[in-house]
Amino acid sequence: MNKEIKFAKRFSEALKNSNYTGKELAKELGLAESNISNWKKGDNLPSVEILFKISILLEESTDYLLGLED
Repeated sequence: MNKEIKFAKRFSEALKNSNYTGKELAKELGLAESNISNWKKGDNLPSVEILFKISILLEESTDYLLGLED
């Protein structure tokens, strides 16, 4: 499984289990909602800076989101 698809699955799951909608998360991150959609589809990955912020907001480790740990 490629890294974008693994991130997409884990990011989507973490977002679903959070108190955020995609729109709310995008606003918190200062990004367009299309970024969230692209990550959920596995079209690309967030920058390291954004990944760090995502991990804090969604309360998941960056290693988990990237598929480096279970």
